[in-house]
Amino acid sequence: MTALKSFFNWSGGKDSTLALYHILKDKNYSIEKLLTNVNSEHRRVSMHGVREELLELQAAAIGIPLQKLVLPDQPSMTGYEKYMMQTMNQLRQEGYTHSVFGDIFLEDLKTYRETQLAKVGMTGIFPIWKRDTVTLMHEFIDLGFKTIVVCVNEKHLDKSFCGRIIDENFIKDLPNNVDVCGENGEFHTFAFDGLVFKKPVAFRKGEIVYRKYAAPKEQNDNCFQTAPIDDYGFYFCDLLPA
Repeated sequence: MTALKSFFNWSGGKDSTLALYHILKDKNYSIEKLLTNVNSEHRRVSMHGVREELLELQAAAIGIPLQKLVLPDQPSMTGYEKYMMQTMNQLRQEGYTHSVFGDIFLEDLKTYRETQLAKVGMTGIFPIWKRDTVTLMHEFIDLGFKTIVVCVNEKHLDKSFCGRIIDENFIKDLPNNVDVCGENGEFHTFAFDGLVFKKPVAFRKGEIVYRKYAAPKEQNDNCFQTAPIDDYGFYFCDLLPA
């Protein structure tokens, strides 16, 4: 059987990394591209705030070609879908049939992704879907992966969590109401070493900055919410190439 030509929706974080690890072991799929949303104004990974240069170094260390979906700053749902569908149609013309995600349990988001993919005749694959997040986090650490927290939502975590390497102590320090994988958007990460990397990604920590955003009138899957939200703030740990 010929492996199905697939691309991976790559955030650069721990869930993406673990999902990539599992899908690379599945001989039914051939992962030939990483696709990442990048903010056109700040040249950073959408929501995570990671510099474009670090994203490129990360993809090079993995050894899979990177394609960037460059989006305007805080696009509307309509605008986001326009850019995304253009990219999906281009990938479909290149022979891609499957799109892989690191989602775990957000049902609405999974349904949204599958609906959008169906419009261009593609299928979504979710390697770590419905797995227990505590189990996933311990698996990630036990396999030797390394990741750093680059963004925290102030509604769930304080500034002290931003810039921390995730380890057993990090897990113990998380409040009880925070998902250990941050699946509800509590925090985002940058993975820099482990089994999917040919070499570690070299970086150094820069300053931690605070940004507050007006609650969007429309939601897209860069900041997908299942309920209305107020204005929200985030702490970002800037990473720089070493």
